Amino acid sequence: MGTNIMDIMIVDDHPLFREGLKTIISRDQHFAVCAEAGSGGEGIALARTNRPDIVLVDISMPDKSGIQMIRELKDELPQTRFVIISMHSEADYIIEAFRAGATAYIIKESAAGQLIKGLHTVAKGNIFLDGALSQEVVFKLLQTKDDADDGQNDPYSTLTPREQEVMRMLAEGLTAKGMAEQLFISPKTVENHRTNLMKKLGLKNSVELVRYAARLGLINIETWAI
Repeated sequence: MGTNIMDIMIVDDHPLFREGLKTIISRDQHFAVCAEAGSGGEGIALARTNRPDIVLVDISMPDKSGIQMIRELKDELPQTRFVIISMHSEADYIIEAFRAGATAYIIKESAAGQLIKGLHTVAKGNIFLDGALSQEVVFKLLQTKDDADDGQNDPYSTLTPREQEVMRMLAEGLTAKGMAEQLFISPKTVENHRTNLMKKLGLKNSVELVRYAARLGLINIETWAI
C-alpha cells in the first residue's frame, strides 16, 4: 500500500457491524481495511501477522475482551494505535481502556459520525474521545486520571470487563438467571464471576456490593432500600 494509506484491522464478533465499519472506512482514501477478526484470540494472531497501523476493537467478545487484547499486543506492536468501539459508555470502561493502551474510545451508536474523525485524530498521534460521551463521564475520566497513578491500588480495576458487567447487574438486583439470559452465559458461569469478583473486592455479601457500587457511582444508592 501507498505510504499515505493506513492499514486498519477490525475485531468484532458481529459480522454485520464489521461490514458497516468497512463501508464507513471505504469512504476515506487515507484508510484501508487489511484484516478482520471475529474474536479476541483471532484478532491477536492476525495483528501479529499483519501489524496494522490501527486496530478497531470491541470490548465485549466471547473469548477475550478488547481490553485484554490491547494489553497483550501493545508492547509487541508499539507503532499500532488501538481504537475501542463499544456499546459501553460508562466511565470505568473508558478509563480501563485508556489504561490498557487505547488511543481512542468511540460509542457504537455514533460510529457513523465519529469514526473517520477519530481515525484521523489517532493517525496524527493524538487521543480521541467520542463527543457523544456525557460531560459527567468525561469529568470522571479526568478526575480518575488525576487521582490514580495507574489504578493498581483500586481493586475494581482488577476486575475483568465481564466481572464488571456482572457486578453492575448484581448491584441492580438482577438474579443469576436474569444475568445469564442477558449475557448469553450459563447461571453457573454467572455464579463463578460473582464468586471471583466478590473475592477480588473483599466483599462478603450483596449489601456490601451495592454500597461499593454506589461509591463508584455505578448505581444510585437512594433507589435501594437497604
